[in-house]
Amino acid sequence: MKKYKPLKMINKGRYRQCYATLNKTQQQQVLGRMEQLISENRQWCDRGNYGHLCNILPTLAIDAVLQASGHSPDQSLSILSHHMWAALKPEGMQRLAQRSFFMPLMKVVVPLGFNLKSGRGWNYVWHKDTDPSNQFHFECTECLYKHIFDHYGVTHRFGPMFCHSDIINYGALPHTDFIRTQTLCQGGQLCDFCFVRHQPGEEWNRTPSI
Repeated sequence: MKKYKPLKMINKGRYRQCYATLNKTQQQQVLGRMEQLISENRQWCDRGNYGHLCNILPTLAIDAVLQASGHSPDQSLSILSHHMWAALKPEGMQRLAQRSFFMPLMKVVVPLGFNLKSGRGWNYVWHKDTDPSNQFHFECTECLYKHIFDHYGVTHRFGPMFCHSDIINYGALPHTDFIRTQTLCQGGQLCDFCFVRHQPGEEWNRTPSI
């Protein structure tokens, strides 16, 4: 069983800098709320979900402390989204997408990585043998974020925030169109992911995705 320790989880996730901006009292309140959240969500606390819960549970804990300190829900959301999106590093994927083997690599590495880093509460449908070969798509039909955010009644606030992380990570890939028409956390029946590879020099327009 993976050990879930509040401070280690914050340092592992996307809110390390956000946590550092809080005063000592607020930090202790966040850690206390994290302990409660870990206990309440023990069913999801397996090894595969650790990375996800390092972001999900601090979101809930810091939000509670910010609102208790006088911030409005919208102000808290703004603070959290700023820090979470700033912690993303899409440059690595963008550099990789410049290589000619990007699409074959995606079809192997993405299912492997997602299955390895997903525990209870996830389900995927993979389409690795897509024809034409310049496309790769898959669906997520069960999402841990939705499970937990629905339980606390905050999916409408934090679901779109986390879904937008995919737009940041995949929405500007060289030679590659990222297409997503729906997500579970934004009212869809599933999360659909489609990557379409274009040849260097080919004229094409990026598809608006949610």
